[in-house]
Parts: sequence; C-alpha cells; structure tokens
Amino acid sequence: MLYPTTFEQKLGFDMIRQILGNYCLSSLGRSRVSKIAFSTDTTEIITWHYQTAEMRQILQFEENFPSQDYYDLIPELLRVRIPNTYMETEQLSQLRLSALTIQSLLLFFSQRREKFPTLYQMIAGKRFGSSPDGSDYDSARDTSGYSLESVFPLLEGLVDQVNRIVDEKSEIRDTASPELNRIRKQKISLQAAVERKVIQSYKLARQSGWTPDDAEITVRNGRLVIPLISAHKRKIQGFMHDESATGQTVYIEPAEIFETNNEIRELDYAERREIIRILIAFTTSLRPDTDSLIHAYHFLGQVDFIRAKARFAISIGATSLIHPHPNAAGFMWHQAIHPLLFLSHQKQNKNIVPLNIGLNSDNRILIISGPNAGGKSVCLKTVGLVQYMFQCGLLPSVREDSEFTIFTRIFIDIGDEQSIDNDLSTYTSKLLNLKFFIENTDASSLFLIDELGTGTDPSLGGTIAEASMEALNAKHAMGIVTTHYSNLKLLASREPGIINGAMLFDIKKLKPLYQLKTGKPGSSFALEIAHEIGFPEYVLKNAKNKTGKSQLDFDRELQNLEVEKQEINQKSTELKVADDFLAELINKYEKLSADLESKKKEILEKAREEARQLLDGSNKIIEKTIKEIRESQADKTRTKLIRAELSEIKIKFSEEKQKPQDVSISAMVNTLNNERQKQPVTQNGSIKKDRDTTIIRSDMVGSEAPPHRFQSYFNDLHTKLTNYSLTLDIRGKRVDEALQLLQRYIDDAILLSIREVQILHGKGNGVLRQVTRDYLRSQKEVKSARDAAIEQGGAGITVVYFR
Repeated sequence: MLYPTTFEQKLGFDMIRQILGNYCLSSLGRSRVSKIAFSTDTTEIITWHYQTAEMRQILQFEENFPSQDYYDLIPELLRVRIPNTYMETEQLSQLRLSALTIQSLLLFFSQRREKFPTLYQMIAGKRFGSSPDGSDYDSARDTSGYSLESVFPLLEGLVDQVNRIVDEKSEIRDTASPELNRIRKQKISLQAAVERKVIQSYKLARQSGWTPDDAEITVRNGRLVIPLISAHKRKIQGFMHDESATGQTVYIEPAEIFETNNEIRELDYAERREIIRILIAFTTSLRPDTDSLIHAYHFLGQVDFIRAKARFAISIGATSLIHPHPNAAGFMWHQAIHPLLFLSHQKQNKNIVPLNIGLNSDNRILIISGPNAGGKSVCLKTVGLVQYMFQCGLLPSVREDSEFTIFTRIFIDIGDEQSIDNDLSTYTSKLLNLKFFIENTDASSLFLIDELGTGTDPSLGGTIAEASMEALNAKHAMGIVTTHYSNLKLLASREPGIINGAMLFDIKKLKPLYQLKTGKPGSSFALEIAHEIGFPEYVLKNAKNKTGKSQLDFDRELQNLEVEKQEINQKSTELKVADDFLAELINKYEKLSADLESKKKEILEKAREEARQLLDGSNKIIEKTIKEIRESQADKTRTKLIRAELSEIKIKFSEEKQKPQDVSISAMVNTLNNERQKQPVTQNGSIKKDRDTTIIRSDMVGSEAPPHRFQSYFNDLHTKLTNYSLTLDIRGKRVDEALQLLQRYIDDAILLSIREVQILHGKGNGVLRQVTRDYLRSQKEVKSARDAAIEQGGAGITVVYFR
C-alpha cells in the first residue's frame, strides 16, 4: 500500500519515469517504464536488481551489444491473427530488422550465460507476454521452463522469407513470385514503347514551334504528357490532362499512346493484386507462430527496459548491492544520495552531501530537527525515493555495502495538501494524514512526515504530534519525521524506540552542513539566521528576551559541540592513520634490519671460508718457496721457523672465524703481510732476503670482497618509499594503459606495506572506476575499496585499504 495517491509526484519518481522513458529505444520499453510497480516480493525485487546490475556491466564493458531496430510488432501481430489480413511492406521490413535484433540478443546472452546468468534466465526459462491478447506477463518466479532459444529457428526462417519478398528499400522484389516478375517485365516493355512515342511526338511539336521554349516532357496523373502552347492544342490529337496557371500551356497525352497507357494501368492493378496475394500468403504462413513471436517481442521490450534502468543507474552512480537480500530487522544506508538532486547538481558542477541513515528494531523512529533550509526535507525525500526505487527494481543510489529492508506499506506526508475544493486547511489535511497513518500502519510499514505538528497552535499541535508518535511507536512501525518542536525532541529520552537526529549547522559561518547526525536533537537557529539576513536588531533583541537566554545558550552550545565533535573525530582518524603508517614503517625497517644482519653473518662466514682457502693456496706457495730455499742451500733452522710462523697465522684466522666482525679476504691477506714483514720479490719472481729472512709473494694478495647486495636492496626500498605517492591518477588513460599503471602501483604498495592509497579515476561514464574495482577485488592483499567522501571526490576516487 502506498499513500497518498500523489505518492510518486511528491517524491519525484514521475520524473525518474520520464528519464527512463527517454533512455528506451522503443515503445516496447517505454510501455514497461509506465508499468513500473512497487513490489513486496523479495525474489522478484532481487531478480530485478541482478538483471539491471548485469546489464550495467554489459553497457560498460561489453562490445557489440545489439542496440538498434527495437521495433514493436506486437500490435501488428495481433491484427494479422484475423484470416486474410496481411502486413504491408513497411511492417515486413521492421519485422525483419527487429527479428535480426532478437536473434542477436539471444545469441549474445547464450554465449555469455555464465557471465550474465540472470539475464540468460530470461531466455532459458521465463515467459514474456504469452497470453492470447498479448498483454504483459513478466514474473520473476515463473518456473514454466519455456525457452526462447526455441524461437531462434523460427526467427531465422522468418528473416529468410522476408528477404525473399522485400528488398532493403522496403519494396517488393521482382522475384517475389513468377507472376509478379512477368507483370513487371511487361510493364517495363510497354513503358519503354510509350516513352519512345512520346519523344517522337515531342520532337515534332518542338520542330513545329508548338511547345514553349523551356518546356519538357512531364507527367500528369501518372501519364507522360507533352506541353503545348494553348493556341496549338489541336495540332496533336490526344487527351488534355492539365493546363498551366495562366492557361497559356496545356498538357496533352498523345492519342497513339493512350491505349498503351491503359494497358499499363491494368498491369498496375494486376501488380497490386499479386503483391497482396504474396503478402497474404506470407502472413498466412506466419499466423500459427504469432504467439511465439509476441513472446519474443515482449522479451525485446524487457531488454530495452532493463537497458534503460542500467543507463539510469550509470548516470546517477548507483551501485549493485553486495548483499541485496533484504534485512527484516531494518536498513542501514551509507552515502545515500537523492538521484534527481545529484543530476541537477552535476549539471551545475556542484557536489552533493551524501546521507548516512538507518533504522532498526531498537531505533524505529527518527525525529530530525535543525534549521530551515538545512536539508531536513531533502533527507526525508531521499529516504522515500531511494526506498521506493529499491522496491521498484531500480538500483539505489547508495554505497554498495548498504542494507535494505522491504516494507509492505509506505506512507508520506510531504508538502502542502491544502485543498480549496474540499475546504481543507493545511493543518486539517495533515491531521487526516496522521489519522490514516495511525489506523493503517503495522510493523512492516514506513512513514515519512515533514514538519510534524505545524499549522496550528504550537502547544496544541505539539501535544497531538507527541501523542501520535507514541501511537505509531506502539505499532512498531518505522518512520522518520522532521520538526522544530522541543517536546518532540525530548520524546526520545523517555520513549524506547525513538531517537533524535540533527542536521548540522556551522554556527561560526552560519551555514548549514547538510549532514545528519543521529543521537542528539538540533537547533532551529532562527535568531542566528534572522540576523544573517539583516533582520532588525531591536526586534531580535526583544525576541531573545522573550525566549530566554538559557534556551538560546542550550541550542547554540548543543550544535557547537556536535560540530566540534565531528572535527575532532576527523582529526583523530587522520592521526590514527598517520600513527598506523608510522608503525608500519618502523616494523618494516626493523624487519629489514634483522634480515640484513642475518645476511651479513652469512656473507662474513663465506668471506672467512674464502680466506681459509686462500691460505691453503698460500701454503702451497710457501712450500714451493721452501723447496727453492733448500735448493739454494738455505739455512734449515730458518726454514723451520718460516713454517712455524705460517701455522701460527692460520690458527689466528681460524680463531677469527668465531668473531662477528666484518673481515674481507683482502683484509686477511693484508694481516698476513703485516704479521710477516715480508721481503719483496725480485722481478723474475725469486725471493729477496733481508736480515730477518721474511718471505712475500704477490699471489698472496687477495681481491676486494664483492659489494653488499642486501645494502643495495635496502637502498632501493628506501628510494621507493621516499618517492611513493599515496594517490594514483589514471584519468584520461586507456583501459589497458590504466590497468598496467594500477597493477604496478598496487604491487609497490604491497611491497612497501602501505595501509591506504587512493586511485583517482574520475567519474565520466564509469569505465575506469569499474576496471579499478574489478582489479582490486582480484587482489587478496586488498582488504576493501570504496568511494571517497563526497567532499573529497566521491565516486571519482576509489580509496583502497590493504590487509
């Protein structure tokens, strides 16, 4: 049940119907737009939403979707059910073109049945207008199992038949029948003979000076005629068909072609009879299949209708709900917007403040207060319109993680219902509405009342309004009301199920913020607004005295606290994000430091092993040197001493392996050199001796250790983190280019342990936004992605949170 009868006009849904109708390609779709109806069937509503969401995806990302020749042949198919009736050639051409479109649609959905399962169900097991009178029949719960795919061969044969009869110009082909071909050939022959004779007569008249100077052969009454000067009209025998406006020229059909023209006229009649016979024969063969064809055309209209809904959803940035299953316990909407207000603001390049609102079994009735022009009525209309859109099968203009419920009854009291005809005042009208609400609401009802209690004495109006709210609350109905009455604001403190809400107002700038804050009442700020518009100060001063300072201070401080609380919450959120980010950086650096220390130990161990191997090689060299000393008859005692010193150095290096210090191969060899105080070798490689008889070879000097690879890795990470931007701008990019940028950007964010980034893709037609969302859903490291706050870019920016 909807109340009142002007429900759609008061919410603006009639304008949405108009927009949807403009998006349709045919009268088939527009007919369905006019029949949009409020539903309380959960299965039906969910099916409608899935259909529209899938079609939106098709329009945004699929190519070659059939979007032309959506002709409505249902009236014609119903008419030709009568025997001996037939379609004209123009309708045949439309039948052929629309049949091709239906074929293309059936093929499109059949090939993508896994990708768009709900739309495929329309052809796999659902009926559309199969009743004998052609009336609409479109039930989402139909389980008849009828498949439109069975109509495909019928359409294919139909197209072939029409192609044999009608050409691309909607004219009957000569080859439509042998008799028609004979008639037309004979006509052509006779017309050629007539033309030759007329040309001969014209040349004679021209040479004789019987025709005007600028006159040519022309046609009158479908016959070729010769223009003659009126004075010479007797010179050529024949039939006069016409004369000029001045009477100086007459148009004569020569007598010698008169009979031939009559033959041609008879052939015209014969041609028309044959054409009618052909059309009747075609229509007779078509007549047994009219029910199936009407069914196919209702499917075409349904596709057109769903396409219009998808285009509207794209235009208002509506999203498909992640969990479209209604919640009987209430609803919770995030970033809801009034679709018509959004479109209006979009034309003016203005932003719209989204609405966060919800009701549940504990908080059933919301009483909104606040200043005039602060957004109370818009809030009320947004709730009514978005809820009605949802239950009519349109994608709602809310964030995709919002939750909905299904109401069986929606009652609204918005605007002035004063009636001169019925002699009703505004307040009387509101009382009648309130009476109807109390008598007809139940636990599955939603009521929306604007300016409750106004129109009469405030004390009496306030008490009636208060008692009415208690009655509606007792029925467990859900509702939202706007008011300025203080007694209604206090109702929430003593009546369970009722809560307050305030439209926030910036008292410093004296401007409404258009933001709803639940939990506390708002002030009307009547005196402040009056002061802002230049109201006489002495009058305002007198009003303040009459109102009482305590009441004014209470309202003002209450609102100030809410605004300041909001600012503090925002700053607190920003600080928390910064703290979390800093903590992530610290953890990252600590992890990197631990990894580097571990790698450092591994490299040092490897370096010591290389030094040991070098010493072993050096030992061989020294053995060779000793051999040379022996051969040169060196002192055996010194030789023994050299070996002892070498063993001592090797022991030192073996002990050094146990110490956690950075020792390169070259450093070890240098230590050996310093320990030994070696003598330099000669140019030919022999050993020079000094007074300590010490030995040195150039082969014992090792190379420098390789660069530390992990230090380079650390430096790369540090550079990436320093230069990393928390916003990626892909506006104006092609889809493939934008996707490549996005992939690299997200990979870097994951590598650097970034917690939150923003993707700036703009609004446009929504393609880049959808590509971004689809990619992010495929990344397991992405925790969630949502639109930015409206003041920060809204649907033009996607905010990404990582796990």
